[in-house]
Amino acid sequence: MICNYKVELSVMQRRTFLTSGLAAGVFGVPSFAQTGRINVVATIGMLSDTVSVLAPSNVRVEALMGAGVDPHSFRQTRSDVVKLSKADLVVKHGLYLEAQMVDLFERLSARVDVFSAGEQVPEAERLPYDEDSNQFDPHVWMDPQLWKYVARGIANKLTVLMPGAKDEISDRLALFNAQLDALSNYGTQVFSTLPAKSKVLVTAHDAFQYFGRAFDFEVQGVKGISTTSEAGLNRIERLVSFIVENDLKAIFVESSQSDRNMRALIEGASARGHTLSLGGTLFSDAMGTPGTYEGTYIGMMDHNITTIARALGADAPIRGLNGDLSI
Repeated sequence: MICNYKVELSVMQRRTFLTSGLAAGVFGVPSFAQTGRINVVATIGMLSDTVSVLAPSNVRVEALMGAGVDPHSFRQTRSDVVKLSKADLVVKHGLYLEAQMVDLFERLSARVDVFSAGEQVPEAERLPYDEDSNQFDPHVWMDPQLWKYVARGIANKLTVLMPGAKDEISDRLALFNAQLDALSNYGTQVFSTLPAKSKVLVTAHDAFQYFGRAFDFEVQGVKGISTTSEAGLNRIERLVSFIVENDLKAIFVESSQSDRNMRALIEGASARGHTLSLGGTLFSDAMGTPGTYEGTYIGMMDHNITTIARALGADAPIRGLNGDLSI
């Protein structure tokens, strides 16, 4: 049974953990008590949620980029710069994800503690950006096992800032790692019911290569790793041919990307007599709406795994691993 992979928590414990910053305190673990309040600003939602899950209750965590915001093309406003400048800790992803903010972070690091969380993933575990570059694919959150490196790095950073909270942070990290293991096990199990020819994932941009490596999928993105690149007509035509030749039934849009290119694929396949449908919307560079299960890292990945599995014909529960997905 799929539910055997769940981390067994009470309803209240799981709700508190998964909604992270929405509630204070964690399942009987004493909060870190000290005067004052530490302010953390994280660039993307996956980072802000992870910081919130790991941090004691006196830490204020804010995401710079909200739901549906593309970090590849995000440009800070004046108010964003003020917010970052006033933070006690800035958690960026790095690996050139926030490409338009590189110069800002360099200047900011002279007076604010700036931590590159994504770069906690060892180079040996990273995928190359392309054959001609020494950069890396930044989308490491797509593999829950790689996200453990990020979580551990954040936990270590928080412990340095708040040594008195070491035990609490360690307890939170252990529970988060258990949830990450549950996600990996869930994905492995549900995708094992798919035939090899069905394990092909076509998405709006090339954000799912780590996901593909983790769960043994071939991945094709219409755009490249950075969404600032554009998909030309030749790319669309090649993908249509690939879809028809491999008899693919579903492709996926992304919450932070236009569905224009995906509609073009459907129309192109139809012109060749092939029926192709949208399998659903995936969260790639941004999570779901704040305050929802899909607005957490765990919920985002549960949604992606479940949506892909069900669209491609695998046996997966409609409400996902934890029974909390929106329908």
